[in-house]
Amino acid sequence: MKKAFITGITGQDGAYLAKLLLDKGYEVHGGVRRISQPELPRLEQLGVADDVHLHEFDLTEMNNVFRVIRDVEMDEFYNLAAQSFVGASWDLPIYTADVDGMAVVRILDTLRSVRPETRFYQASTSEMFGLVQEVPQKETTRLYPRSPYGVAKVYGHYITMNYRESFGMHASSGILFNHESPLRGKEFVTRKITLGLAKLAHGGSDPIELGNMDAQRDWGFAGDYVEGMWRMLQQPQADDYVLATGVTTTIRDFFTYAAEAVGMDLAWEGEGEGETATDRKTGRQVMKVNPKFYRPAEVELLIGDASKAREKLGWEPRVQIRDLAAMMAKSDYDALR
Repeated sequence: MKKAFITGITGQDGAYLAKLLLDKGYEVHGGVRRISQPELPRLEQLGVADDVHLHEFDLTEMNNVFRVIRDVEMDEFYNLAAQSFVGASWDLPIYTADVDGMAVVRILDTLRSVRPETRFYQASTSEMFGLVQEVPQKETTRLYPRSPYGVAKVYGHYITMNYRESFGMHASSGILFNHESPLRGKEFVTRKITLGLAKLAHGGSDPIELGNMDAQRDWGFAGDYVEGMWRMLQQPQADDYVLATGVTTTIRDFFTYAAEAVGMDLAWEGEGEGETATDRKTGRQVMKVNPKFYRPAEVELLIGDASKAREKLGWEPRVQIRDLAAMMAKSDYDALR
């Protein structure tokens, strides 16, 4: 039986990956921060909370990282834990650098010392592309991060590449474009939209406040993307891969698709800070722009080219953006019944 260790196992990606690996017959271990009672709602929602082995694991503490990796047998290590909210990285730049950057080399150097045969996956991100240098973005596109989060992830990405090339480690990075699901954290814009719309559809009165409605993202379904992670570690040679749908969507269009799923018919008016959305059926305003949600340095357009993953991994995204928005909105709507 193969054994895998997942950091960030209680998050969206960690929960979906844990279920995927359990379904494939793995023994699954996961790292959780030292708290008296780990929060496991995502694992519980997927029905796997009782099937994983949890260990106290602090990415910022080298001794703890070393002991856990030394003591837990593992064939594969998936590093999914991060300070993953881009907006918060301007308020927490040093913490973000430590958790999203330096923690990667703590793990890699420990694996090199005590478990050199363990295959390693690093969760890189499309936010590394930032001020995009070509469209669409692929593995060889120049990186130009536009946030402390993106900068920290660039370090994690390159140190993974460096350990692969310097020490022959099977260490791969997945440059994942935005991937969402009903398990997405409430602080992320997609979930903020779907949860807000669900509340409005149930009679709520407060419009959802958002920032730049023209920002474009390549959104896919997290359940599809964790399969790509697993496929990377099954390859004879480690490498880096973009996972993306190749379709870009504005925040405005995502909002529209989600609103349709809960029975709304939107009328958009204004532009910039004066933009609003109103439900024609009720006459209620459901969205307004609040400049406080603008990022100091915005990433305007992200769209990925996953040709390499398709050709070498046989990976394909299955869930389309309109279906993804509807899935999330209906899940939030049903949860409020």
